Amino acid sequence: MNAWRFVVILLIVALLGWGIARLLEERTTETAEVQQLTKSADALKKENAELLSQIDYYQDPENLLKELKSQFNYKESGEQLIIVVPPQATSTGATSTESF
Repeated sequence: MNAWRFVVILLIVALLGWGIARLLEERTTETAEVQQLTKSADALKKENAELLSQIDYYQDPENLLKELKSQFNYKESGEQLIIVVPPQATSTGATSTESF
């Protein structure tokens, strides 16, 4: 009878150990997933803050007009548009000083 008790207790301990091992494995997996989601959330919060900053910037009509002019070469009526081209570099790294 003692042998049966020992086998039953051993079986119960083995099942409990197996269950605990699975729970620990699941906990590790869940912890890794939480860390990944936290990183994603932080990146999205940063992107959101940048977008809100851009929204605030573009809500000012002067800034909107400035960006329109710089990105699309827009000019208002009666306004002159001057495009400044930097001097062209030579293969030796010196800048060309020739004028046309």
